[in-house]
Amino acid sequence: MTSEKRRTPAGAAVLRGDITRAIRRALMQELAAVGYGRLSIEAVARRAGVSKTAIYRRWSSKLDLVLETVVAAAGSKLPALDTGTLRGDLALLFQVVAHALSHPLASQIIPDLLAEAARNPTIDQTLQQVLRAKQQEIGGRLIARAVERGELPVGTDPDAAVDLIVGPLYWRLAIARTPLTGTYLETLVESVAAGLAAETALPRQRDASVGG
Repeated sequence: MTSEKRRTPAGAAVLRGDITRAIRRALMQELAAVGYGRLSIEAVARRAGVSKTAIYRRWSSKLDLVLETVVAAAGSKLPALDTGTLRGDLALLFQVVAHALSHPLASQIIPDLLAEAARNPTIDQTLQQVLRAKQQEIGGRLIARAVERGELPVGTDPDAAVDLIVGPLYWRLAIARTPLTGTYLETLVESVAAGLAAETALPRQRDASVGG
């Protein structure tokens, strides 16, 4: 055995995390500024303060860079939506979605990518997978708990329910670009609950060991 010090691997074996994060931030800013069609690796590298080689060591093309970054951003977990009632869960979800969709970058990027998806099958397929995953995440929790509490009918379709829940917010923020107000969100909670034929949550059973 020798006393030689082990050398840190160089080249492709080492990808600095701070550079990767800088590239992703630059991509989102550039995508919001010019759209996918005019996006270039050169512009992203310039904005990130890195070389084009640093980008190509991580992603093979503009498409790979965009899709990987968008999927990573969309894959962020939602906070636990369990307030004890469907209306409480809806109010919390609306606040989270409204905050995400009203972000300056998201409000520019999402409509552009959806338009690009009509021309690019790879983007379309990726976005569809992301949307389905989010539908399952929201519908599988929020809707199932509401059914268990007796607030929604057994057999409520989670996909249709999520369309009804998220659709108005997306339309108002991404298409109509109309600001939200607290009053509007409160009205939307009641409208969606009525559309889902929601009942008032049943009171939780008290522990039989607790007196009085």
